Amino acid sequence: MCRIVFAPSIQRHVALEERELAAPTLRAALETVFAEAPALRGYLLDDQGGLRRHLTIFIDGLRLRDRARLSDALAADSEVYVVQALSGG
Repeated sequence: MCRIVFAPSIQRHVALEERELAAPTLRAALETVFAEAPALRGYLLDDQGGLRRHLTIFIDGLRLRDRARLSDALAADSEVYVVQALSGG
């Protein structure tokens, strides 16, 4: 089962604990979490269902490739880390 972790900066808005779940893609994993925490959907996804610009997701230490469809594949032992992207000047 893959492990999904939400950074503390996200948990300030929606309280979530680390989860282990079975999902073939990032989208499927997030849909499972959204079923339990519906408020998270609007915080993470834009109106077209893609990842909002102020966020990024790492899968096994690598930044996700598909921000629009979230179709990146997950392995059974994948680690997913959802964080707010750093910005500013």
